[in-house]
Amino acid sequence: MIQETARSAPQLDDSTRNFSVLLSSTPRGARLARLLATEQLRTWGLPLHPADLVVAEFAANAATHGRVPGRDFRLTLYVVGDALRIEVTDTRGDRLPQLGAAGPDAESGRGLLLVETLAYRWGTTDGPYPRKTIWAEIALPPAPKPARVCSGAVRGLSQETSE
Repeated sequence: MIQETARSAPQLDDSTRNFSVLLSSTPRGARLARLLATEQLRTWGLPLHPADLVVAEFAANAATHGRVPGRDFRLTLYVVGDALRIEVTDTRGDRLPQLGAAGPDAESGRGLLLVETLAYRWGTTDGPYPRKTIWAEIALPPAPKPARVCSGAVRGLSQETSE
């Protein structure tokens, strides 16, 4: 049995909340991308949905359409302001994703329509040849406000009185 391992150790910088890992361009690598992303989002205390679906779609596309034997794909997650940015880079810059390329009865090809619905923006960026990066940004919920700490006596309650 072949065991799937990441090609490089995941990198995490708590101050910028940045995560990047290189994975094999296989169905197993795509599943691992989703699992690692989910665990990283948990570590950061961020919601898993809809980021998990976007990572799954991008990683599956990298393993299916962006696959070049012997070449890996990179998953990168980072927080930019109030958004989570998801990037997947593969080595098939000649094969750009197409929104809505599948017909209504097709069994596949609708994943980017899902990304279009879940992300507030997405696109592709050319990398050094032969790479391309597909990315999406998902709005994060506002951070909870810290609880107010009250010092001194609480109104309506009296301190011990001596009689």
